[in-house]
Amino acid sequence: MLPTDIAAFRKLGAPTLSPTGDRAVLTVSHPDLDENEYVSQLWLIPTDGSAPPRQLTHGRKDSAPRFSPDGRWLAFLRAVGDGKPQLHVMPTDGGDPRSVTDHPLGAGAPVWSPDSRAIAYAARVPEPGRYGTEEKISPDKEPPRRITGLQYREDDIGFLADRRRHLFVIDPFAEKAEPKQLTDSDVDETEVTWSPDGQTLAFVSRRHADREQDMRTDIFAIAADGSGLRQITATSLYAAQPTFAPDGSTIYFYGEDLGPSGRAFVGSQTGLFAVSAIPAASAPQATRLTDPETYNAGDGTGVTVLAETGVLFGNENRGGIELLRVPFDGGEPEPLLTGARQVQSFAVAAGIVVAVVVDAGSSGELVVLRDGVERVLTDFRAGQPAVLPMEELTASAPDGYPVHGWLVRPEGDGPHPVLLMIHGGPFAQYGWMPFDEAQVYAGAGYAVVYGNPRGSSGYGAAHGDFIKGDVGERSAADLLALLDHALTRPELDGDRVGVLGGSHGGFMTSWLIGHTDRFAAAISERAVNSIDSFTGASDIGWVFPDELYGPDLERQREQSPLTYADKISTPVLIIHSEQDWRCPLEQGQRLYVSLRRRGAEVEMLLFPGEGHELSRSGLPSHRVARFDAVLEWFGRYLQ
Repeated sequence: MLPTDIAAFRKLGAPTLSPTGDRAVLTVSHPDLDENEYVSQLWLIPTDGSAPPRQLTHGRKDSAPRFSPDGRWLAFLRAVGDGKPQLHVMPTDGGDPRSVTDHPLGAGAPVWSPDSRAIAYAARVPEPGRYGTEEKISPDKEPPRRITGLQYREDDIGFLADRRRHLFVIDPFAEKAEPKQLTDSDVDETEVTWSPDGQTLAFVSRRHADREQDMRTDIFAIAADGSGLRQITATSLYAAQPTFAPDGSTIYFYGEDLGPSGRAFVGSQTGLFAVSAIPAASAPQATRLTDPETYNAGDGTGVTVLAETGVLFGNENRGGIELLRVPFDGGEPEPLLTGARQVQSFAVAAGIVVAVVVDAGSSGELVVLRDGVERVLTDFRAGQPAVLPMEELTASAPDGYPVHGWLVRPEGDGPHPVLLMIHGGPFAQYGWMPFDEAQVYAGAGYAVVYGNPRGSSGYGAAHGDFIKGDVGERSAADLLALLDHALTRPELDGDRVGVLGGSHGGFMTSWLIGHTDRFAAAISERAVNSIDSFTGASDIGWVFPDELYGPDLERQREQSPLTYADKISTPVLIIHSEQDWRCPLEQGQRLYVSLRRRGAEVEMLLFPGEGHELSRSGLPSHRVARFDAVLEWFGRYLQ
């Protein structure tokens, strides 16, 4: 795989099913290197396999499809040119889409009312005079922003308080469709859903008094005309993705228990919860339906999906994401789709389940599960380049704990130079999929070792919690054990080893080269290097350091890779984005200046206009340039 081959891989969005389950629609997107943008269109796929998949829309930026409950209409988002995504509606029996909104900052994903006569959605509402709402007022000429809280900006979005998300309802069939705004507060409202009788909307918001000091969210209900706002949950969880039970009495949702502080999100397992939707004098406590030690939601469906006999749940498990069905009252989940693959999103209708599944050889296919029989409906892998196989590894850490990972080897007998690749998070997982970075590096001749040391998700709560308070040392022990295990293979060259990673992976790269000289070269990308300045500069700095490293400032200094910069002798390339607000640019600059002042072998590569997600969703040209820089750097020292 070459860096430019990213254009050949198709990414599939969450599917929507017609009410009878006979048709699925989903988004298929890919990078367009010629136009330097991402192209996404809607595809229609018969679930009985009676006809091949076909492209349904021909816009450049179509997404978030949703069938109406009567099956006659499809709502979706479309952005035209450099414009923001707006709500569109098209008939399912043929016809052109029609735009029904014109929000200055765009509309959110559509949610049909049960009678198919209205659509609810969330949209950001800018303050007057901001974000292009008045002519001749460019961003540099806007009034100053007064900041009064801790949570005032977010990476890849920007400042929040002057463009809150509010709820809207629109009749898409009116001659002049005018959206009705239901909420107007100084907080965000999102993830809206309808009650079965169409009289009530449930949504997620943060209206409690201490909301600036914690990460809890609540589910609220409001009448479809905007009256009767009431709180459903008891401000004890991070709550998301509410969905009403068919009789309207219960709301099922994804949630996390953030502990007494409301901030213990590091390593927190996302589970399935249920709460009464019946009005009461006080908000009831929600019931957790999945074991908090075992199950952690990892799918990207974006909504909680109810089947006839339970709730569908995408559970992370050892690099995979398995599809489970959780009984409505809790109990042992039933496995539906398992194995060495990831079920990334799913939908259900009329007893038929469709799911987007990736595995070691494909970036995504749609499968249907009907009467317990699984069938693959698409063949998008046919257009992608061949990928090298993933070989499973299990190493033993110094304390005997098993460390799970993978090796992707280049073709040929070797001995091959080796790259240790470290994921971000840290509560995240590498998994069963053709990871573009591993494939590009292996295609260039490097054996790539990567895995899920303790601190990762997908292996239970204790696995994720293990590194808290001693991140550098405990993570390093597992990572080096995995590397050493791989290096026992004669086709791998233990004298030519590099290390790289982004975000937490960048932190660990900086940490490792400050504590060992065994690596011939390193690339530290969008890293946390100094916890003290990260606390004030990052969009999550107000909460993240204390939860992961502990509140003691001296301990945080000891856990900062910058503290050991004078020990770094490994040639290191620092990659950072100029608009990264998650791990701000100063994190890379401080390490670079410290090394450069003492004449160390260091360079810094900065990407303009990009945020923290450069390697995954940055401009296609920037992603290719980043790959080229990585290969050039390791080519200097490892080839």
